[in-house]
Amino acid sequence: MPVGSRMSMKGTPDEPRFSVELLEGSAALRDVIDEHIRDQTLAPKSAFFVADLGVIVRQQVRWRTKMDRVRPFFAVKSNCSPVVVEILAALGTGFVCSNKLELDLVKGFGVSSQDIILGGTCKQLSHIKYAAKHNIPLLVCDNEAELRKIARCHPKAKVLLLLTSESCCDREETALPFGSTLKDCRHLLECAGELSLTVTGVKFNIPSCCQDAQAFSRAVSDARCVFDMGEELGFEMSVLDIGGGFDGSEAQLDEVLHSAVFVPFAFAFLFLPPSLECCFRVQVNQALKPMLDMYFPLSACLEIISEPGAFYVSSAFTLAVNIIAKKAVARDFLDRPHNAPSANDEPEFLYCMNDGVYGSFAGKLLRGDSISMPSVHKLCFARR
Repeated sequence: MPVGSRMSMKGTPDEPRFSVELLEGSAALRDVIDEHIRDQTLAPKSAFFVADLGVIVRQQVRWRTKMDRVRPFFAVKSNCSPVVVEILAALGTGFVCSNKLELDLVKGFGVSSQDIILGGTCKQLSHIKYAAKHNIPLLVCDNEAELRKIARCHPKAKVLLLLTSESCCDREETALPFGSTLKDCRHLLECAGELSLTVTGVKFNIPSCCQDAQAFSRAVSDARCVFDMGEELGFEMSVLDIGGGFDGSEAQLDEVLHSAVFVPFAFAFLFLPPSLECCFRVQVNQALKPMLDMYFPLSACLEIISEPGAFYVSSAFTLAVNIIAKKAVARDFLDRPHNAPSANDEPEFLYCMNDGVYGSFAGKLLRGDSISMPSVHKLCFARR
């Protein structure tokens, strides 16, 4: 039976409110949505999420089936709902945290420190000290200043050097550059030796917008070069992190926000969850796995990990928001100085809702994520 999870997603510092329930018989997530809309009839119509937690479990099974050599470390920044973290912790995944709040959340579910990575290439000293206090060994680094901070605050850390990836889509060309070149990696390895700091592996990240299958080949090849440099300088290189970028959707290269439901008073627009039939990007099967087998064979006895985030949650969550206004506009109003339709125009409608790019749709503002076209969802109940 599917499991439904409802939670408030308003941007407050309070812990999100949620409840978990089993859906019995022929009940579906739409029934949960309808029930919650009815409950809000005489209350403020706040945005809320509904999640099919069974999807998260199925995604874990799918990952283990298709990527058996790669252990997933869930990127908590993609969805920090406690119920998601609890389920993935029970399923044995690791976690990538970017700050102390996420570290506290994950540690609260009994996750071993050995299964946690403190990500981010520019970390606060307090976060590094917190990782040292709780014996969290793996930290990501791509510059000398960060390396010296880690050596000073967490001398027992095991560092993953972040390799830069070439821009392979327009979105990446406008993003801040992260990662080190092969030349810089050599310098960082030598610097780590001078600081008596342990470098244990390499991380790279190919974004989900990348359509160049050869990007994986180049990234794995470069990682092998850094492994060889590290071993030459006396480091025991044992971890390869292939990053994230697995969106989990059928349109594998189209980044879609969470499936969403726009809820006015008696009907709704539905952004339906993407199909899970084809949840791994084509590049994974065509380029990544053969390159891993070539450069990092099983005989190498190293750990290969990844950082899927949206892969687990993008198809599981449905967002419901309230339509708060509607107006008719000319179909070509964007090319006109005035928005009012003329008598000869066939109008279209502009809907305003109580959530947006400063809330649940932040991905549209920050990353240029596309938002799928909704379908109509009707809700029939007596008006009060």
